[in-house]
Amino acid sequence: MATPTLAHFKLPVIENEAMLNYAPGSPERAKIEHALKEMIANGPVEIPVVINGEKIFTKKIATQVNPSDHKKIVCKYHEADAALTKKAIEGAEEAKARWESLPFNDRVAVFLKAADLLAVKYRYKVMAATMLGQGKNIWQAEIDAAAELCDFLRFNCKYAEEIYQQQPPKNSPGTWNRTEFRALEGFVLAVSPFNFTAIGGNLPAAPALMGNVVIWKPSPGAVYSNYLVYEILVEAGLPAGVIQFVPGPAEEIVGAAISNPSFASLHFTGSTHVFRKLWKDIGNNIDIYKSYPRVVGETGGKNYHMLHPSLDKDGVRHAALQTIRAAFEYQGQKCSACSRVYVPKSQFADFRRELLAEHAKIKQGSVEKFENFSGPVISQFAFDKIKGYIQHAATAEKGTEIIAGGKCDDSVGYFIEPTIILTTKKDAKTLVEEIFGPVVTIYVYEDAEFAQTCKLVSDTTPYGLTGALFARDRDSIVAGSNLLRNTSGNFYINDKCTGAVVGQQPFGGGRASGTNDKAGSSSLLIRFVSTRSIKESFVPIEGFAYPSNLV
Repeated sequence: MATPTLAHFKLPVIENEAMLNYAPGSPERAKIEHALKEMIANGPVEIPVVINGEKIFTKKIATQVNPSDHKKIVCKYHEADAALTKKAIEGAEEAKARWESLPFNDRVAVFLKAADLLAVKYRYKVMAATMLGQGKNIWQAEIDAAAELCDFLRFNCKYAEEIYQQQPPKNSPGTWNRTEFRALEGFVLAVSPFNFTAIGGNLPAAPALMGNVVIWKPSPGAVYSNYLVYEILVEAGLPAGVIQFVPGPAEEIVGAAISNPSFASLHFTGSTHVFRKLWKDIGNNIDIYKSYPRVVGETGGKNYHMLHPSLDKDGVRHAALQTIRAAFEYQGQKCSACSRVYVPKSQFADFRRELLAEHAKIKQGSVEKFENFSGPVISQFAFDKIKGYIQHAATAEKGTEIIAGGKCDDSVGYFIEPTIILTTKKDAKTLVEEIFGPVVTIYVYEDAEFAQTCKLVSDTTPYGLTGALFARDRDSIVAGSNLLRNTSGNFYINDKCTGAVVGQQPFGGGRASGTNDKAGSSSLLIRFVSTRSIKESFVPIEGFAYPSNLV
């Protein structure tokens, strides 16, 4: 029996979650210290697969380690396989009809409540799991696991409300036209990354809000924080089966999901290489699906800072400081991290001096020591890959030198010094390829070649995620913005190329960086609905002929 809707409900006012500062002696500093100590003292937790609300302990166990100290295990988690993935899909399909038929106010209440639970009751626990498991310092954990995830959950509700209010503006006499926004026919597969707990939560939550059921495969590097987010959603009232929590080997789980006829959508954040392969695999399976799957993805980037010759010394210093933040916050492991900088020759001496002076102040080490600005990279694989790029720059590429950092030490944790490379080669390997680590490369250009250098920025890599222009006068800002129009989905003027805020800068890029569906906006949510146009006639016709048929 359908639940009656007895009123049109209005959402509470949606605001960005206020961020806490964690200054010494503050209440929030004491609370995060306590949460970290408690999590460490309780030792590694055991995390199950969860299907239809049932916790399943498969006995096939993998571990998530602390990247600051890789001998310490953060959690042990049970892995699903293809058979359990099939069971999860079947359970999700059984849960779908009841979930989709819930009135919007009942569905939206789950996510509003989850945001409030995260903001207050579970803030420090989820942050601690993000710090210990994913190598984020306090501030990076705060802006991610607390503020951004709360914002995703709340603003998605606002955007969903706006979508449902989009109705045909005209009705012919005796008729009523309306539009229905159905969930997709089938299930959504959410494949989430290690680097943002907020993205981990948003990938399954956004389609679920719109009435879909979701198979969630979390990253091995973020299982603990993602499981806490899943438990928060359950505590907030999410019915069993709506989101199935299915950690395990990506190839087996994803392969089982995209070979199922009910596969309706992929919601993905990860590498460009993997996303392209999945797109091909989905294309090869197109004949088995009930409908054409929606493929939604945000992938890699080779993000840039471009300095214009119009900058004065204060502007150059500002650009240097913003480059330190954009390149080295969270060890460059943000999809949006600055990886290359283009500096006019007349400004290079000042830029280099400011950049190196600030670089020398960076403290690196375990996230448990709050003075550390920089922590570890996520894994041995990442460490080896990034180290390889640094060694290549140091030994194998002519015209390229390391001017700061470059040391790598994985004896305790996966630590790579924030590294600054200077090159004279327009196509240097570290200018072209995505590194996803604390490495930034500088290229110096002739002042008169600003326009040509903007074209170089565009042509050097296949990506188009984020970029920033630093310029002084409006003419220069307009000229640079126009020249760089297609180089990024998120473009910043006199600001760093990282730090998009939900409700302020919807995030996503084009080209090889993804489908640019803009997480944190209604354009993302609309990908997870299928519209039905409805016309209802109130007055019967009296014959079939039209006036044009009369003689």
